Amino acid sequence: MPHSFNKIWIHAIWATKDRMPLIHSNVENQIHRFISEQLNEQGCHVRVINGMPDHIHCLFLLNPQKSMAEVVKQIKGSSSHFINQNNLIGDKFSWQTGYAAFSVSESIVEKVFQYIQNQKQHHTKKTFQQEYDEFLKLYGFSAE
Repeated sequence: MPHSFNKIWIHAIWATKDRMPLIHSNVENQIHRFISEQLNEQGCHVRVINGMPDHIHCLFLLNPQKSMAEVVKQIKGSSSHFINQNNLIGDKFSWQTGYAAFSVSESIVEKVFQYIQNQKQHHTKKTFQQEYDEFLKLYGFSAE
């Protein structure tokens, strides 16, 4: 086979340090835009980024030349720096250690897109912790 083909959709989720509600509506678009630009610079095409004051969801195509760990590390590091450098949050900002990242079948990319797009509405019914625990259970991880 003379060519290699890769199309790996990733749904990544990570939280603010101590899950503090720091990403307010007046700065979230700036933060999401910055993260989108950073992902695109790494060759990871972004479909959608959204979240809540205490966490973020990203749906993007993983660059086959990059590992998931290096992509998330770079995004979290550069976005923390951007937020602090531009004084977008009153206090020193940082992301919580760790993240969740799940592969998404092409057949449900639109469903995941809608889910991320509607985060504000979704979280009127459940907390981030409930959502996170459900993801871990769905993908066979212990929620402890």
